Amino acid sequence: MDEEESIEEIMRRVRRLEIRARRLAQEVFSGDYHSSFRGQGLDFDEFREYQPGDEIRFIDWNVTARMETPFIRKFREERELSVILAVDISGSTEYGSDYLSKRERAAEIAALLGFSARYNGDKVGLLLFAEEPVLYLPPGKGGRSVLRAVREILTAKPPKPGTSIAEASKFLLRTLKRKGLIFFISDFVDWGFERPLGCLARQHDVIALPIFDPLEKRIPDVGKVYLRDPESGHEILVNTSNSNTRMGLSKLSKRYREGLASFFKKHGIDSAQISTKDDYIADLHKLFQRRALRRR
Repeated sequence: MDEEESIEEIMRRVRRLEIRARRLAQEVFSGDYHSSFRGQGLDFDEFREYQPGDEIRFIDWNVTARMETPFIRKFREERELSVILAVDISGSTEYGSDYLSKRERAAEIAALLGFSARYNGDKVGLLLFAEEPVLYLPPGKGGRSVLRAVREILTAKPPKPGTSIAEASKFLLRTLKRKGLIFFISDFVDWGFERPLGCLARQHDVIALPIFDPLEKRIPDVGKVYLRDPESGHEILVNTSNSNTRMGLSKLSKRYREGLASFFKKHGIDSAQISTKDDYIADLHKLFQRRALRRR
C-alpha cells in the first residue's frame, strides 16, 4: 500500500468511526454523559419562591423562615468541562489478536467520548503519550477537534515505543490550570506510575479505561511460540502446550488486573476494563450509571 492509499484508508476509517460515534453519542450516551459529569447544583445562582413541582430538597429553610414563605435555592449548570483524552500509543497498543488492535479500540472510545462531550457543550483536548508525551492538543470546541484527535490516535508515530504513564501524568499536572475531566485510555502495561497518577487524581477527575486483548487473559495451546515484547524487542520461547505454563501466565495476568483495580479504587479513580474484541458499550454504560448514582 503506497502513502496515498494509506492516507485514504485512514480517512475512510476516521469517517466510519465518526458516523458510529456521532450516532451513539446522540442516541445512547448523551444522557449518560450529562448525568455522570454535568451534575446539577454545583454553581449557586439565586433564591426564588417555591413553585409546585420543585424538589423539596432545594428549599432553603433560613430564607423561608425570614420571608415566611417557601424559597428554594436556584442553581445554574456548572461551567463547561475541559475534557482530556489521554491516549497511550506505545508499542504494546499495536497488538491485537483478532479484529482490532488496542490502539484502534482506543480511537473508537475516544471518538465516542469526544462527541458525547461536544454534544454537552464541553471542550475536548488530546494527549498522546508513549515513553514521553508525543502530542498535546489543548481543549477546544467543535467536531473538528474530535476528528483531529481520532486521526492523530490512528496515525501518530512515537519516537520511542516504551510506555510512561508517570510522564503523561506529570505533564498534565503541569499543563492543566483548572480542574479537568481526564480519560486515561491505555493497556496500563507499565510500572512506577502509581504516585504521579494518584497525584493527578487528587487534582482532577480521572477515569481509567484499561484496554486488554482476550489472549492476554488466556493463552491457547498452540505449541512452542516466541513471545516478543513490542517495546523492548525482547523475545522468549514459551511452550503453550504445557498446561502449567498457560495457567501461570493466566494467573499473572489476573493478578495484574486485580492490582490495577485495587489501585484505582484506593485513589478514587473510576474505571472500566475494555476488550478489543467484545462490545464496550455496556461497560461504559455501567461506568456512567455508577457515577450518576453517586451524584444524586
